[in-house]
Amino acid sequence: MFTGIIDGFSIVSNINKLENFQSFSVLLNGGLSRDLNIGASVSIDGVCMTVSKIDGEDIYFDAMKETLERTTLGLLEKGSNVNIERSLKYANEIGGHIVSGHVHGKAQITKIDKSNQNNCVMYFRVPERLIKYLFPKGFVSLNGASLTVVDVDTVNKSIKVSFIPETLRNTTFGLKKINEDVNLEIDSQTQSIVDTVERYLNESKITS
Repeated sequence: MFTGIIDGFSIVSNINKLENFQSFSVLLNGGLSRDLNIGASVSIDGVCMTVSKIDGEDIYFDAMKETLERTTLGLLEKGSNVNIERSLKYANEIGGHIVSGHVHGKAQITKIDKSNQNNCVMYFRVPERLIKYLFPKGFVSLNGASLTVVDVDTVNKSIKVSFIPETLRNTTFGLKKINEDVNLEIDSQTQSIVDTVERYLNESKITS
C-alpha cells in the first residue's frame, strides 16, 4: 500500500515492448533506491509494480496485458517521466490517504489553468462509471498522487483539482499537457459506501 505522497519523479531508462507484455526500468538513485530489494512494491505513476531486477540504479519492472490496457504504462517510452513512491512502512506518517496502486481507469486532462502564479488548476475527464465515486473535498489518486477534488461536473463527467507549487515541483504534473492521460484510483472507502448504499436501495425496491 501507499500514501499518495510522491517521493519524487524519475525517467524510464530502458524499455522492451513485446506483445501483451512490457519490461522497463526506471532510474532510481539516492533515497529512492535505499534498501530496495527484488520483489518489493513500488508505485510507478500510481500503479503498484513489483521489482523484478536491480542493475545498479536501473530498477526493472514487468507489466502484463491487463496492466498495459488499464493504465498509462503501455504509453511509456524511454525517457518518459514517472512519479515514484516507495511502499508504506509501519510507523510512516500518512500525509495523504491510503492508496492501493490498483488503478480503476484513466482520466484525460482537458484544461490547465495557471492564471494564478502560486496555483495551478487542472480539469480531468473521467470514465462515466467512476464519476459517482468522486465528490468535492473527497480524495482521488491521480498518477499516484493523493489529491483533493475541488469540484465535480457530473454532466461532463469531469473533476477539478488544484495543485500547489510543491506538488508541481515534486511530481510530473508540472510537465503535463492538455489531452494527456493519467492513472486514476478512487478512494476505496468512498467506493464501499456508495456501493453499499446503492445495493441497499436496490434491495429495498425489490422487497417493497
